[in-house]
Amino acid sequence: MPSLSPTMTQGNIAKWRKREGDQVAPGDVLCEIETDKATLEMEAMEEGFLAKILCGDGSKDIPVGQPIAIVVESEEEIAEFKDYKVAAGGASSSSPPKKEAALKEEAPKDESAKSSSNQSAPELPKSEQTVSANDRVFASPAARKIAEENNVSLTNLQGTGPNRRIIEADVEEFLGSGTAVAPQKPSEKPIQSLDFTDIPNTQIRRITAQRLLLSKQTIPHYYLTVDTQVDSLLALRSKLNNLQEASSGKRISINDFVLKAAAMALRKVPECNSSWNDDYIRQFHNVNISVAVQTDFGLLVPVVRDADKKGLAAIADDVKTLADKAKKNSLKPTDYEGGTFTVSNLGGPFGVKQFCAIINPPQACILAVGTTDKRVVRDLDGGFTTSTYMSVTLSCDHRVVDGAIGARWLGAFKSYIEDPVTLIL
Repeated sequence: MPSLSPTMTQGNIAKWRKREGDQVAPGDVLCEIETDKATLEMEAMEEGFLAKILCGDGSKDIPVGQPIAIVVESEEEIAEFKDYKVAAGGASSSSPPKKEAALKEEAPKDESAKSSSNQSAPELPKSEQTVSANDRVFASPAARKIAEENNVSLTNLQGTGPNRRIIEADVEEFLGSGTAVAPQKPSEKPIQSLDFTDIPNTQIRRITAQRLLLSKQTIPHYYLTVDTQVDSLLALRSKLNNLQEASSGKRISINDFVLKAAAMALRKVPECNSSWNDDYIRQFHNVNISVAVQTDFGLLVPVVRDADKKGLAAIADDVKTLADKAKKNSLKPTDYEGGTFTVSNLGGPFGVKQFCAIINPPQACILAVGTTDKRVVRDLDGGFTTSTYMSVTLSCDHRVVDGAIGARWLGAFKSYIEDPVTLIL
């Protein structure tokens, strides 16, 4: 399983485009892989023949580096792999034939040495052994199924598969040792009348959940909210859209003004266009705005690059194109990597008045945009009139952006929104 994105640790096989025995050439699409953010195509790197598919259509949670297929140089070698199988955990059940070319990362050369050293080392109690870094348990699907059926916690097991991955044999050995814990009866009887459906999590939702949990647990968030008057913006937008319609261009949305204003404010207050590292703060020279897009697969954040250098019409084109690709789950890594600041708008599409967004790491800020609403305000003559306002909330990483800096950025953003002509000059 190749690594197709910086955050990818495992993937799913959506569909094989080639069949066993097919000839392949560099650039041929072998299969479609579901990554943490999108469905991508895996291409052949060299000429040969697809001798064996090890992970078929629909295979899920395949760790990066595990073999998924075997490619050989000549058609005559295909027969050698007819009965070739991979044992649970990704290890081969028999010695692979010579001249094997598997689609995988190169395995450690001294695997036998590692095995012998592990056997000679004193065995620790199961409860004291760690399976993987950050308490993340790597186990084969078969091992997880047996453990779940027998109420066995995988954290109590030591894996013997590749990279200490827990395999089916490890669970069976643990059960055979007689140390398995019997299922505990709940203190209260479960409610029998509940009716429900379990919906499997997509790869995108799982990775999004992990990143947002990490963000909320490790980034010191604080929030700043301002109200912006948008009457002038709405009037200018109406005039620009008349011109767009006359030239068959895409209509400009309020969110396009928000993206442009955010980009220009980042030019004025570059401290907000940064990310935290333990030894330094990295301040970006590019202003790449990530735009939160809700899809059937989960939340995606494609990037409008160099938004500070683009006009409103160009930004509108980019957003429409990226949103369409996101909803079709056809984003490429270049479409969603490299963002330096994020905008999340729940006001326009959903009418949410105001909210606080979770920072998209490794960025330092995210802007939450609420809906527009008319309010009665006192005019200069002491009378009353109505004006249209929009609330925005800036979430900041306090390690990077101090309160005064965040307030200065919001001030710059507010000035651009309330005097929108400056965005088209």
